Amino acid sequence: MGDAARAATHAAFVLTLLLLATPARADEVPLTSTPGDARNGRAIVADRTRGLCLLCHSGPIPEERFQGNLAPPLDGAGLRWSAAELRTRLVDGKRLNPDSIMPSYYRTEGLHRVAPAQRGRPILAAQEIEDVIAYLLTLREEAPR
Repeated sequence: MGDAARAATHAAFVLTLLLLATPARADEVPLTSTPGDARNGRAIVADRTRGLCLLCHSGPIPEERFQGNLAPPLDGAGLRWSAAELRTRLVDGKRLNPDSIMPSYYRTEGLHRVAPAQRGRPILAAQEIEDVIAYLLTLREEAPR
């Protein structure tokens, strides 16, 4: 093996070690060890006192008559985004779009205009985030046009 081939092999080996040593991004790892429950996630999305999702989004929840149109429809969310991408959007969507009006459902630091009773508390618990993700991943059909 020549010097160039040896150098390339060594570089590939070092790169492999670096990739293996790099920790997973936080949004790639579920927030809990319990898998999300899609049925509970649907209930959270539909609940206008907990998730408030339908304030801005529309979705395939026909029993909820008044749904939002300020944000993308939830229909097809399972086709458009992975679990990690949905987790990022729910935990701290401002990482993707600092101007977003979507609240950070799990982040508690660096927020502004938070009611004193809510400071330091996430909007949704870790398991609720995973439940919503499980539900959104089931939405594999786009909204009819």
